Amino acid sequence: MKKRGFPFCTMSDRIFLTIDWTVIIAFAAVLVYPLLFVVIASFSANPMVMSLAVVPERFSLIGYRTVFTYRDIWTSYGNSLLYMVFGTVIALGLTICCAYPLSRRDLDGSWFFMCLCLITMYFSGGLIPSYIAMRNYRLLDSVWAVVLPGAMSVYNMIVMRTYFQTEIPESLLESAQLDGCGNIRFLAAIVLPLSLPILAVISLFYAVDLWNSYFTPMVYLNSRSKYPLSMILREVLISSSATQESMLGDIEASIAREAQSNVMRYAVIVVASLPVLMIYPFIQKYFVKGMMIGAIKG
Repeated sequence: MKKRGFPFCTMSDRIFLTIDWTVIIAFAAVLVYPLLFVVIASFSANPMVMSLAVVPERFSLIGYRTVFTYRDIWTSYGNSLLYMVFGTVIALGLTICCAYPLSRRDLDGSWFFMCLCLITMYFSGGLIPSYIAMRNYRLLDSVWAVVLPGAMSVYNMIVMRTYFQTEIPESLLESAQLDGCGNIRFLAAIVLPLSLPILAVISLFYAVDLWNSYFTPMVYLNSRSKYPLSMILREVLISSSATQESMLGDIEASIAREAQSNVMRYAVIVVASLPVLMIYPFIQKYFVKGMMIGAIKG
């Protein structure tokens, strides 16, 4: 019976693999520990005294109790979910409508339209003209003011267009046309089902960008009831400096308030990260799954 095992490794190979794994583990630790520290500190009674801790200094849920009783956080949480879902659907639809025609080699003048799209990656009208345009369109302080300004990323469109060009064979289009299939039906019935990996990736890019966005809502939104979670989180993160300046008198009370503020900040960060962490496992398989196997055969 043939013995199974790893191929023979020379001494130089072993040294290389040892160094390689050491660097990978060290790099992973540098990336993972800050995230782990935030989670641990959110369950600690006083994260100010924590130093390279792997367990909470004193286990406490005071941060999460404060977050769950803070009405603005839940209102902004719902707003962020609305902006993320609604904005992702609009952005993905616009990206598909732009990427697919530009991926077709039989589109006359595709190079010209592609140049127009590339120009927008390097030049823009600026913040003030954009604000004036949104005001003239009467879109300020509305959902449209959040989802429309960045409704389509040219970079994501180029990635999707490249995928259509390289992964969708021309023979599929020719076969569909012989059967009387039109362009819209070909896109909806053949191209999109075979493009689930790139659709999942682009959707994740748009969703994360909309979930973390705070500058666009800060510019275009005026009502606090319409603020996304990122703006409330920003207020919480920068509130400690103003609190420290206004605190006078009892030092122990000031330290206790600062500790509670830090715990709340860590808890808000954890709560704000949950939607993205919950979405990723459901679409992670599309990053590695090959959708073109057997697309032409049978």
